Amino acid sequence: MFKRFFRWLKAIFNRGMDKLEDPDIMLDQARRDMQQALIQNREKAVQAITQKNRLQGMLDEQERKTQQLQQQAEMALRQGNRELARQFLREKATTDQTIEQLRGTLAQAVETVEAVKIAIKRQEEEVRRKTAEALAMKAQWKQAQIQSSISKALEGLTFENEYEGSFASARDRIKDAQAEAAARQEMMAGSLTGKMMQMEDQAMDYAADEELRKLEERLGIASPAATTGTTDALKQDAVSDIDAQLADLEKRIQGNQA
Repeated sequence: MFKRFFRWLKAIFNRGMDKLEDPDIMLDQARRDMQQALIQNREKAVQAITQKNRLQGMLDEQERKTQQLQQQAEMALRQGNRELARQFLREKATTDQTIEQLRGTLAQAVETVEAVKIAIKRQEEEVRRKTAEALAMKAQWKQAQIQSSISKALEGLTFENEYEGSFASARDRIKDAQAEAAARQEMMAGSLTGKMMQMEDQAMDYAADEELRKLEERLGIASPAATTGTTDALKQDAVSDIDAQLADLEKRIQGNQA
């Protein structure tokens, strides 16, 4: 039971890590972190500029004060009150020291503020560049996911000629059947030609016998009746032989067609 629970926790942890390591989530988080850092730096820059402006205000106030003390000392001297004029000048000297300190501090503040402004500007450019890069990387990640999905979808497909064996076997059988049919036709044609030649030979024999009989009759060697009977018998035997051959040929043709 404990092992099953541990495997369950491990599976949940791995799933969470996979989600955390997802490029989309990582890029979005990086973009938010950059923007948040930029916002914080801008706020710090505003505070620095505010302090610089306060120093500028203090310096302006002290400069107005020293001018006023100068005018008061001159007025006291015109009235013949040297002691009062001395006090105004002492206070003016103290104010001048403060002004010098303020000027130094203000110069440092202005320099710092200008450096911060430059840094903020550079950071803004970097954020824009990184944002564009993040969008491009997210597009590449989507493209990679699509390509992976296409590859997985095509894993079961095959374009190999795996059916060539069946086609080749059928093609060979067809060729064999065609060759056998051609051979049978050739044999049939040869048999018919032979029969025809035999019939022609028999017809020529009959014609020669007829001519021989006529010659014998003219020479008086054989009697016409006997010759005629013999010739008729030969003709009947030839016709019977031809009929038998024709019947045998028809049987063979029918057997080949079947």
